Amino acid sequence: MGDANSMEVRHFGKRRRWGARRRWMALICRKLVAGVAGAAWLALSAGSAVAAEGGSSFYLLGQRSQGAGILPPEGAFFSIPNYIYSGDASGSTNLAFGGSLSLGVDADLFITLPTAIWVTPVDVLGGDLALTGTMVLGHADINAAATLAIPGIGEGTAALSDERWAVGDPAFGALVGWHAENLHYLVSASVNVPVGDYDAGRLSNISLNRWAGDITGAATWLNPKTGIELSGAAGVTFNGENDETDYETGTEFHVEAAAVYHFSPAFSAGVNVYHYQQLSGDSGKGATLGDFEGRVTAVGPTVSANFQLGPVPVAMSLRYFHEFNVRNRLEGDAGWLTISIPLWVPGQEG
Repeated sequence: MGDANSMEVRHFGKRRRWGARRRWMALICRKLVAGVAGAAWLALSAGSAVAAEGGSSFYLLGQRSQGAGILPPEGAFFSIPNYIYSGDASGSTNLAFGGSLSLGVDADLFITLPTAIWVTPVDVLGGDLALTGTMVLGHADINAAATLAIPGIGEGTAALSDERWAVGDPAFGALVGWHAENLHYLVSASVNVPVGDYDAGRLSNISLNRWAGDITGAATWLNPKTGIELSGAAGVTFNGENDETDYETGTEFHVEAAAVYHFSPAFSAGVNVYHYQQLSGDSGKGATLGDFEGRVTAVGPTVSANFQLGPVPVAMSLRYFHEFNVRNRLEGDAGWLTISIPLWVPGQEG
C-alpha cells in the first residue's frame, strides 16, 4: 500500500507538473496572441498587411471614367463625388518556431469629396487652365483579426475594430484641357495636403497623413452623330512618408477606361474598368512586414443623366466596379455617385 501510495503521489505530482506546464504554455500562448494582436494592429494601421499604407491611395480608383478627357467650358462649377467601398483582405504565414499566424481585415468606407472647379480664361499652350479644390469627409468601419495556432497547445484569436467619421486631407489641383472636334484631352496635377484628422493609434483614418502628388493624362473621343464614346486616363502617384508611422508608400500607377453609348443628350450607359499597379515597394521603418507591391483590376457598368432641377442644369453619374486580380490589397466592390452643377458660366448670368 505504501509503495502504491508513493507511486500514486509521484504520478499525481507528474500530472500536477504537466498541468502546470500546460497552464504556463497556455499563458505564453495568450501573451503571444496579445503580441500578435498588437502586431496586427500595427500592421493594419500602418498598412503592412496590404500594400500602400492602410491599403489606401491618394488617387481613388474609378474617379475618371466617362468623359475623362473633357474639361468644362469657362466658368465656376461645383461637384460632389461620393465614393463607397467594401472589401476584405486575408493572409497567413508559417512561424519559425512552429505553428502559423493568420491575419484578416474587413473594411467599409464612405467618402464624400465636395469639389470646386474654376475653368479660367487663361490660355496655356492653346488649352484652357482650370483650378480645383477638394475637401474630404468620410466614414470608415474597420474590423481586423489575428489568429495564432501552435501545435500541441492550441490557437488563440484577437479581434480589433474601429469605426468613426473623420475629416480627411484637402486636395488641390490644376488641369489644362484641349478640344479638337470629336477629341478632347487634358493633363492634370494634384496634391494631397496632410492636415486632416489623423490618429496613428486608430485603424479608421480617412486622412493619409502624408504628402502625395498625382499626374494624370486623359482623353475622350465622342462622336455626337453616332453617340459612341471612348474614354481613358492614366497616371502616376508619388508618395511622401507618414511621419507618425515612418511608412512610405511606393510609387503607384493607375489606368481607367470606359466605352459608352449616348442614347440621347440626356442619358448614356456603358462599361468602365480600372487597373492599379504599384511600381515600387513600400519602405521605411514602419513597413515591418516587407516592401509589398499592390495590384488590382476592376470592371463594372456606368450610367449618366443630365436634367434640369428648376433653372439649374444637373449632371449625375453612377459607376460600379467589382475587383479581381488582386495582390496585396483589399478586394471588394466600389461605387461612385457624382452630382455636378454650374455655379457661373459667362454669358449665362440671370
